[in-house]
Amino acid sequence: MNDISLANRFKNLRAGVRFAAKAIGTRYTPLLAQVVVTRKCNLACGYCNEFDDFSAPVPLEVLKARVDHLAKLGTASITFTGGEPLLHPDLDKIVRIARDHGMIVTTITNGFRLSRAWIDRLNAAGLQGMQVSIDNITPDDISMKSLSSVEGRLALLSEHARFKVNVNSVLGVTGERTQDVVTIAETAARYGLQHSVGVLHDHSGALKALSDEQMKAYRRVTEISPSLVHTLNYRLFQKNLMHGQPNDWKCRAGARYLYVTEDGVVHWCSQQRGYPGIPLLEYGPEDLKREYDTKKNCAPTCTLSCVHQMSMFDRYRGAQHRSDPVPIPG
Repeated sequence: MNDISLANRFKNLRAGVRFAAKAIGTRYTPLLAQVVVTRKCNLACGYCNEFDDFSAPVPLEVLKARVDHLAKLGTASITFTGGEPLLHPDLDKIVRIARDHGMIVTTITNGFRLSRAWIDRLNAAGLQGMQVSIDNITPDDISMKSLSSVEGRLALLSEHARFKVNVNSVLGVTGERTQDVVTIAETAARYGLQHSVGVLHDHSGALKALSDEQMKAYRRVTEISPSLVHTLNYRLFQKNLMHGQPNDWKCRAGARYLYVTEDGVVHWCSQQRGYPGIPLLEYGPEDLKREYDTKKNCAPTCTLSCVHQMSMFDRYRGAQHRSDPVPIPG
């Protein structure tokens, strides 16, 4: 093992310890920020409301100022997202800036623009994790994120990526494509990659109910690729929702989890844009405390795994009051 590999492992260990310390030892420190680096996407999936086909990438210096401010707030981890983040020509540079702040850094991509050159650049920048979103075997009007289009990129990742790779599929996109998710999980396992499955949400982040066939596919996928992520998501929220039952939990969006759009504004999440609606560079400790204490009406049927995961550390502390301006979905 060379000196660079040893240094990267040490940095990863320090970032993990830092995350754990902030999760357990603090309340008002962000654990995860998802930061949109460009709204533009090279695909146009029918179920997605998080993209356009014309926006320019956020300038690197603007992104640097946002990452620097997140570091000032004590943010433990950051995910660069879009749109399609690989459309940003300086993605590796902003990854390096965040890593230099000691954050855990990941990205979410549809994989279409992955190449050996991009993998090498992200390796060198210190990226720690990548989620590749694949929903079906062949593209259709609802989802263009297909295995047939990116399987070669999975092979490249398997051979060359020094960061962890997780293939994620959304179950419930279309009923006739349910078994595709099983095939995707089997393919990911063949390349030695982890697989996770999410359940489809509507425009407000609420569950779209699963059929018996979809429930069976969900169980099969978790057998193919057993993981802590699957177990956490199932126990935290998916089990109840898939059986038509709401969840009683304290959503800490706006505090433990931040969603920052391309214009630099903080929202609860990608599906509840509009509140708090404060520019990130103006976001401070009082905003974090207010949102930590705010009960969200949309929480009982929320399917967003990242928000559930970042909120679980505060499940039994910090009572919330209702000052939620967002109506209950539906």
